[in-house]
Amino acid sequence: MEESVETFGDINLTLSMLNKEDNISKEDIYSHLTSLVQNTDILDDAIVQRLIYYASKDMRDNNVVREVRMLAGEVLVSLAAHDFNSVMYEVQSNFRILELPNEFVVLAMAELATSYVSQSIPFMMMTLLTMQTMLRLAEEETMKGAFCIALEKFSKAIYKYVNHWRDFPYPRLDANRLSDKIFMLFRYIMEKWAPVTSPTKTLAIVKAHGPTVSLLLHREDLCEYALGQVPWLLNQYKDKEIDFHVTQSLKQILTATVLYDVDLPKALRRAIFTNLLHQVCRVPEPPVKENEIEASSCFLILAHSSPADLVEFFEEQMGSNNEAIRMGILTLLRSAINAEEPNLRDHITSIERTVKVVMGDLSIKVRNSTLLLIQTMCGKCYIEAREGWPLIDYVFSQFAMSNRNLEKLTKPNSHEDEKGEKSVRDTSLEVLKTLDPLVIGMPQVLWPRILTFVVPAEYTGTLEYLFNIIRILIMAEERKKNNAKESTALVISTGAVKLPSPQQLLARLLVIAMLASLGKLCGAGAIGLLKTLPEIIHPKLGDLWKTRIPELLQPLEGKNTSIVLWETMLLQLLKESLWKISDTAWTTQLSRDFSQQMGSYSNTSIEKRFLWKALGTTLASCQDTDFVSSQIKEFLIAPSQLGDQRQGITSILGYCAEKHFDIVLKVLKTFQDREKFFMNRCKGIFSGKKSLTKTDVMVIYGAVALHAPKSQLLSRLDQDIVSQVLFLYGQCSQVLGMSVMNKDMDLQMSFTRSITEIGIAVQDAEDPGFKFSYKEVLLGYMLDFIRDEPLDSLASPVRWKALIAIRYLSKLKPRLSLHDHLNILEENIRRLLPLPPLEKLKSEGETDKDKERITFLYERSMDALGRLLRTMMWDNVTAEDCQEMFNLLRMWLVSQKEWERERAFQITAKVLTNDIEAPENFKIGSLLGLLTPHSCDTLPTIRQAAAGSAIGLFCIKGIRLEVERLQGLQEGLQCDDAQVQIKISSKIAKIVSKLIPSEEILMFLEETLDGLESLNPMCTKACGIWMITALKEQGAALEDQLLEILSIIYHHMPVLRQKEDSFQFMLEAISQIASFHMDAVVASLLQKPLPFDRDTKTLWKSLAENPASSGKLLRALIDKLENGLEDDLAGMDAISVACAMNEVVSTGTPVTGLYAELFSLLLKLVGCTLGQKMPSSTLSRRRRVMQQGELQQKADPCRLSVTTLKCVQAQAMKEGLAKESNEGDNLWTLLSSPSTHHIGVCALARSMAVWQHGVILDIMEQLLSSLTSSSENYRITGTAFFSELMKEPILWKHGNLRDVLILMDQSAWDSNAILRQMAIRGLGNTASGAPHKVKKHKQIILESVIRGLYHLARTEVVCESLKALKKILELLTDRDVSFYFKEIVLQTRTFFEDEQDDVRLTAIFLFENLASLTGRRWRIFFAEEIKKSMISFLLHLWDPNPKIGTACRDVLIICIPFLGLQELYGVLDHLLDGQDLPRARDFYRQFCVKLAKKNQEILWILHTHSFPFFSSSWEMIRSAAIKLTDAIVLNLTIQYVELLDREQLTTRLQALRQDPCVSVQRAAEAALQTLLRRCKEISVPL
Repeated sequence: MEESVETFGDINLTLSMLNKEDNISKEDIYSHLTSLVQNTDILDDAIVQRLIYYASKDMRDNNVVREVRMLAGEVLVSLAAHDFNSVMYEVQSNFRILELPNEFVVLAMAELATSYVSQSIPFMMMTLLTMQTMLRLAEEETMKGAFCIALEKFSKAIYKYVNHWRDFPYPRLDANRLSDKIFMLFRYIMEKWAPVTSPTKTLAIVKAHGPTVSLLLHREDLCEYALGQVPWLLNQYKDKEIDFHVTQSLKQILTATVLYDVDLPKALRRAIFTNLLHQVCRVPEPPVKENEIEASSCFLILAHSSPADLVEFFEEQMGSNNEAIRMGILTLLRSAINAEEPNLRDHITSIERTVKVVMGDLSIKVRNSTLLLIQTMCGKCYIEAREGWPLIDYVFSQFAMSNRNLEKLTKPNSHEDEKGEKSVRDTSLEVLKTLDPLVIGMPQVLWPRILTFVVPAEYTGTLEYLFNIIRILIMAEERKKNNAKESTALVISTGAVKLPSPQQLLARLLVIAMLASLGKLCGAGAIGLLKTLPEIIHPKLGDLWKTRIPELLQPLEGKNTSIVLWETMLLQLLKESLWKISDTAWTTQLSRDFSQQMGSYSNTSIEKRFLWKALGTTLASCQDTDFVSSQIKEFLIAPSQLGDQRQGITSILGYCAEKHFDIVLKVLKTFQDREKFFMNRCKGIFSGKKSLTKTDVMVIYGAVALHAPKSQLLSRLDQDIVSQVLFLYGQCSQVLGMSVMNKDMDLQMSFTRSITEIGIAVQDAEDPGFKFSYKEVLLGYMLDFIRDEPLDSLASPVRWKALIAIRYLSKLKPRLSLHDHLNILEENIRRLLPLPPLEKLKSEGETDKDKERITFLYERSMDALGRLLRTMMWDNVTAEDCQEMFNLLRMWLVSQKEWERERAFQITAKVLTNDIEAPENFKIGSLLGLLTPHSCDTLPTIRQAAAGSAIGLFCIKGIRLEVERLQGLQEGLQCDDAQVQIKISSKIAKIVSKLIPSEEILMFLEETLDGLESLNPMCTKACGIWMITALKEQGAALEDQLLEILSIIYHHMPVLRQKEDSFQFMLEAISQIASFHMDAVVASLLQKPLPFDRDTKTLWKSLAENPASSGKLLRALIDKLENGLEDDLAGMDAISVACAMNEVVSTGTPVTGLYAELFSLLLKLVGCTLGQKMPSSTLSRRRRVMQQGELQQKADPCRLSVTTLKCVQAQAMKEGLAKESNEGDNLWTLLSSPSTHHIGVCALARSMAVWQHGVILDIMEQLLSSLTSSSENYRITGTAFFSELMKEPILWKHGNLRDVLILMDQSAWDSNAILRQMAIRGLGNTASGAPHKVKKHKQIILESVIRGLYHLARTEVVCESLKALKKILELLTDRDVSFYFKEIVLQTRTFFEDEQDDVRLTAIFLFENLASLTGRRWRIFFAEEIKKSMISFLLHLWDPNPKIGTACRDVLIICIPFLGLQELYGVLDHLLDGQDLPRARDFYRQFCVKLAKKNQEILWILHTHSFPFFSSSWEMIRSAAIKLTDAIVLNLTIQYVELLDREQLTTRLQALRQDPCVSVQRAAEAALQTLLRRCKEISVPL
């Protein structure tokens, strides 16, 4: 409701602005009104009528700018939603027969027709009749355009009614009458206006053309005329600006023809085809996108109504070589097929024929469009079995063509062509990817011809999708076979297409399956296809592959498998399959097919390497030994056919030796003997054909040994293999028959490879009795190779390969001694770790490839060294031997060169892996302390290796860890962010520290403390973290080792103090120890002399900052302080505890739970140490340990205690337990001074957070004993504190303050003035906190407080008593105070002239309160006292303290009625607040004039009491007294003038003329003149 009122107000305010002439303002107003009207559900009728009036008026006003008129019309149309009839009436009233209307009236009428069709139709006949009489009157272009728009809108509205009349809420109207009028209007426009029209009007006619013709088509009698107007519309395709609207109108007409089942004449249909195709394929300018979309929509309609004619037209147009037309037609066909137009499906063959026309087109765009169309046809089942195969073949051929074209592109300007060919290739693959081989008719098209694309290398890129298609086809047929009574399985049939043989398919699929190990889908697809093709490959393979291939696929699930493992599994499958087939001829043919496919893969590819091994495996399975021998000989004689001849022949002969060991050795020896004349160190070339060298044969021997049957190997190893290898190496190392130092890297590598494979073969033979006689000789060769390598470069892989060979040889028997182990390891370490940094090594490479090679060699060499060290260290050695070998790395682990540290840690990580079992009694504590700090070293590799080594240490010790979590954290150490590194290292430490054997914790800590002294900053930080974490996890169990641990820490302290970060960790370590053994640590620190030195303070703070110990620390200190104050006496132990508390709380230690105890004890300590001095023995001892140049601090126990209390309060304020004192920092100065201590305590009490009443009550309970303490200072402290709390009602409600009240009353009679003052304050504050208690104990309280008024020696006590009385009397009645009234009044009057402002002010306030307590008994007495006091009130109106002046004014107003002087109120009104004070002389004269008239006696009393004020210490009072005397003398009657002691008065005034104050002098002079004048008046001599 409120929103509606606000909206109506907004509209009324807006309407009031429409009378202005400012068009710009009107434009904004109408825009605003449009929004309001459209967004408001209900509008008041009166507002609607006003809006209609204004909008219609401005819409028709030609003087208003066009934009405003359009907006006014929009508002008018929007109002129809609220009152359609009123709006229609307003518009119709301006739309009259034979009278040309306003343009905007026509537009509004048109807009109403489309926006409110249902309401407008009943008015339509009248509107059309009226409009018919207006057309001939229209001459201006704008009016003609408006009528065209109206015709368009009216036609749309009637069209909607014709087709949906049942939805309208009134009886059916005669639509023919309406269409007759539309027809006449349209005919007039087409005959009169269309032939001679401007472009603007043409656009309007075009927009109206479509809706109008669409409407007329529903009439058979008008249909011919309507279609006859379509050519005019087609002729308007001239301008881009109009073309879209022409197409839009044409679309409306075509839609109507379908709706009304109107058959287009063939000529017209042809014209529409041609024009629309031109819109889609416009050349040379590209079509407007919106127009192209509309034209495409038109073709979809035509595809529904005339599919045969349309396809025939497309086929005819395809015959042209126009690229744009072909692309356009292909795109249109694709759209039509996507639309799934059912009438088009009868013309599939024609569409296929149309597509085949362009298959020879080399245009990239046409090829792309053709592929996309084929993709759509396949997806929508538009492929016919008889004619469909060429389309599928086209997809593969385009893929192959694009690859060939891309290989040929070498010109610099061929970028566009390259992009286009890649697009064709990608589109081809996308077609295959989305191809559904099971759609209707597709299986017959694809099978079995799809198999022809499997083997040829040019289709390799399609294999992923090709395999998927074949697999789906076969699986579908399998399902069909299982469900059918008779087998309908797919078979490979012969036909026009040459299909691949089973051996070719198996060879291809096995090789491609190797790619599955790289995560390539085509590899997985190949192995999946093998699973579905067993009968096609060979009938015997069905059962085997159904079992083995699923097992084969398991390693591929979810991730890539190892290449070596996958290769082994595939070769095993091949072996088992060939064994199952057991057909020599079949196996022989497979080996030939493997050989024939050699050229399909590059020499470096994984497929080629597998192909060699598969070929060797096939030969091994072949039973025809003659064939095997001949094949081996052929490969040995002509190895170049294999590609990489060494790798190829080595793999083939090695795998062949698995079953034909003797044959391979025999053929190899025969070849070696036959060709030895030609074989030499270099590759021989005969007639352009490469042959094998001795080096190649050396490698072949190693491979044969590696794959030889283990049962046959050892017997022939020395004679037939090792001796041959050594012989060949010796031959290659000779020049002219003499052995020389050989530097041929290829020879060394080949020799090392052969020896390594021999070592592996012997180890795999697992014969415990076999002793390898060549072990020491071969080890010597390998060590010589390593020694010969330079220490400043890494250009060859010799080191790497030699290390591998040494590792395998070292495992063979006979076993090496520890000395030999150490020598071998030290030699290898010294030849690798000192190498220059990797970046420097890489700088020797000239090309990027060289640098990559150096990096590869570096990584492999370090890995090999790590593996060697791991093998030797853990191979049947004792714990001591392990430590000896590990010590070889210690100096490198802490090297100053980070690259040497990096290598040492990488090797260490290789040694300490989790699959090792350490010897018995192997200690890990020292190693852990050495390694773990480097988890934050400078290089990520060091960090990860250090973490991995730490994990490995626990694993080899057999301690269970969260390995996966730790490895995840280890990976995170790659981050370069130092904070992240520290965080991760800390997490690792937390996990593993608890698992360090307790007996080794001391070694661990000692190692980490050494690290704190010597390592770089980040490692130092990690040292500290690991040390702290270890103490945290195992601190509780270190009680027996505590002294020794502390001793170690203190031993390192002198050095660590020089390193701030390290020193902090040491402090934290002590804190951690304290968290488990707090009492011992606290006791030792409290022995430090006071004041604490910097190191002691630092220790306390470090203890406090440890969250694990801060709570216990504060509790321990509170207990010690409580014990120290047990007798209300504070010794040095208590002061030490307070100083410790200060350091602890200053760190931000929370005090919430302990605040009450802390506050109470510290306040007690402050009270007990008030005025106390530090013992001299402590001071002298402290001076002896002062550092040179350090200033001696003032020793004051109370100051130290107050400092601690201040710190606690600051923390309490942060925690919401207290609030800031009004005294600020001055509070603490007040507290520490004996003279102001009680003031400070009161201020402190006021700063307590009373809303925390629970805390305050605890404090009150703690401090209650202070009120009866034997220590006077503590009693003062407690009394002052409670005196402020007495005024808090909430504390009276929740706390027992009754006992406090009694004790306060007793203290009010104490001889100590301060104690007495505080007690009286507490009694007075009780009036605020517990009024009922005051009333109940009024007599006792009044006596105690009144007693304080007589303590004239201490003004503070008097002032406190006055304040207390004021508060108390406010609660009592005149009867309650009647007994004490006179005494209170008399005592109160004595303080009106007190020198202290506070006393004067309080006394005046109290006197004012007493006026309200004057009963009948004391009224006369009080009136007399007022007379005596009035002089003080009048003079102190001008008191130096303005508050006293205000109080005097108030008391005068209260007291005047007692004297019956109400007439004086008028004078006193001038003293009201907010007004400037009048001049004292004027005020006094006015006052005395009034008083003189009323009561001369009181005037005389004022005079008699004024003399003492002449000598007042305040200048303003002296001046006021003289001015009052002046006014009195002036207004005394003659009778009283005669009574004046003129001599005395004159003498006093004469003296005041000499006053230092000028204002006093002037007042005295004026008073003398007044006195002189009055004396003359009565003729009395002065």
